[in-house]
Formats: sequence, C-alpha cells, structure tokens
Amino acid sequence: MSHDSHDPARHQACRSPVIAFYEVTQACDLTCRHCRACAQVHAHPEELSTDTALALLDDLASFETPPMVVFTGGDPMRRADLPQLVRHATSLRLRTSAALSATPRVKPDRLAELRDAGLTTIAVSVDGVDEPTHRALRQVPKTLERAIRILRDAKALGLKTQVNTTITRGNVEQITPWDYEAVFERLLHHQRIQPFAIKTTEAPFFRRYAIEHAASPMLNGSRMTMGVNDGRGVVFIGHTGKIEPSGFLPIECGRFPADSVVNVYENHPVFRDLQDPDRLRGKCGVCPYRRVCGGSRARAYAVSRDYLAEEPDCAYRPPLASLSAIKEPATCSA
Repeated sequence: MSHDSHDPARHQACRSPVIAFYEVTQACDLTCRHCRACAQVHAHPEELSTDTALALLDDLASFETPPMVVFTGGDPMRRADLPQLVRHATSLRLRTSAALSATPRVKPDRLAELRDAGLTTIAVSVDGVDEPTHRALRQVPKTLERAIRILRDAKALGLKTQVNTTITRGNVEQITPWDYEAVFERLLHHQRIQPFAIKTTEAPFFRRYAIEHAASPMLNGSRMTMGVNDGRGVVFIGHTGKIEPSGFLPIECGRFPADSVVNVYENHPVFRDLQDPDRLRGKCGVCPYRRVCGGSRARAYAVSRDYLAEEPDCAYRPPLASLSAIKEPATCSA
C-alpha cells in the first residue's frame, strides 16, 4: 500500500473539515479532572446567543462539503435552545451529533426531542469497567451508571451511540511510547472483530500502526479517518466564538461572528500549515506515514510550543535515510 497515494478524501479535508466541533456552552454539572473546556457551574456571559449560534450553523453549511457538526461543551444539555440548534442544522442538511455529560439532565424525553429535531448520534464517556475507575476521572458519583443508562435509552430511541474513553495512568499502565503500541495492538484486535468502529482522537499514529500490521483502512464498513488531524479535517468553535484547529490545540485563529469559519479554515496561516504534512518538523517531517497520520499537533504544541514539531509519544523511527533530512525544530509565534 502506498502511504502517499492520492486520496480524494484527504485532499478534500484541506478545503472542508470532516467534523466541526461547536462548544455550545462551558456550563456543566460535572467536574472532570481532564476537562478541556474548563467547565463551570454557570454559562459564560459572552456565550454565543441563539441567533448567533444559528448564524454559525449557516456559515458551516456554506463549506464546499459541509461537515458533521458535533455539539459539545461543557454539557450541551445546559442549553435550552439545543433542540432549536439541531433542528436548524438539520434544515441545512448538516449531520449532527452531541457529546453529552452523564447527568440527570439526560432523560429519555429530552433525547427523544433531540432525535425528533434531527440529531443522529449521541456520545457519552465511559472511562473504566467499574465505578471507582470511572469516578476517579469524572469525580461525581454514579456517572458510570448514568452513562450506561443514557446509552441504553438512546439505543431504544433509535439514536446511534458513541462511547468516548480517555486512556490514562489510572486505567492503563503508565503511558510511554511503547505503552501506546501495546494499547494499539489491543485496539486493532477489537477493530477487526467488533461490529463497531474504533477511532483515536489524539493518537493519529494508530493509523500508522494499523498499516504496519497489514490492516485495511476499511474495517467494519467504516473508513479510518486517514489524514484527518488538528486543523486538517477538524475545526473547533468555542462557546464565545473562538475558532481553533481543535479543542485540544488552543490557538485562536479568528472569532465568530467577526470572522467566517470557512475563511479561517481555508486561509489562516496556522490552518494552512497544519493542512500541509510536508511542513512538519523533526521525524514527523520525514516520516513515510505523515500524510495518513501527521502526529498529534496538539501534543506537539503542548510539549514544545511548536504545532509543527514531531509527535513526542510515537515510538516509530523513520528509515535512517529519511532521518538525515530532518528539519530543525522551531518555536512558532502563534
């Protein structure tokens, strides 16, 4: 298999995101230790209004290939207008999903309301096989029990479901690059035998592992998201309108409604950098898998402050001939 072979889906991702994450609110009733959203009890006073949120959906629908919109938070259920937003997105022929917090707010009648508005998928987090492991991350009792109930309720209503799991030192051995390889071995095993798809969010080098181990990029009828990465197939809009490459790469590149998400995604220098694998530095810049993987740009930025630096947690070493061409790292000013 040629790792750099022409893939229309990958080239399309440079013009239109595959997924647009819209953080509808920062408000949430949970206090998860790892919360990217820095969730708060109350909504931010500058949270996008209903009218502005509807305009944002109009903007997303104007992409050459409109993305799936994932309503996230905080807890999207904290917004009373969530069904209205879903309904409007559906009217624009945008596919929609919602990442929900496992709280008492998620009742069957509210899930049914979202389904009737056009929502197709809900996602909840399950971070361990038992309550103590799950609670260690979520910090609120009974969230595992609620998460399972929400998944069952959603299935009964005909909604598709997605389970998000955060792998940490608390639910797997202390993570090193080689620990990732062991986790990938288990993930690939399940990818081959389970009826559901498995997707890694900030470990794109799982794609490299799958290719190395002769796995087809098409498993269980679901194409692996080859080439999709922070800012490359992904865009994130925060609760106050900040436009960023992803929820894990906090580089503000614009702010809606002053800036169009479409224009930022297509033209901002940070997005242009992220959409070109040949601009990567270190071993990622010469890696034969850079177009299907590209490394976690968010993790590279967190470690080095350079969003184009090499992935720090990948164990793979490119061939020696390629390593001789490594570009020197640089600190980005963004």
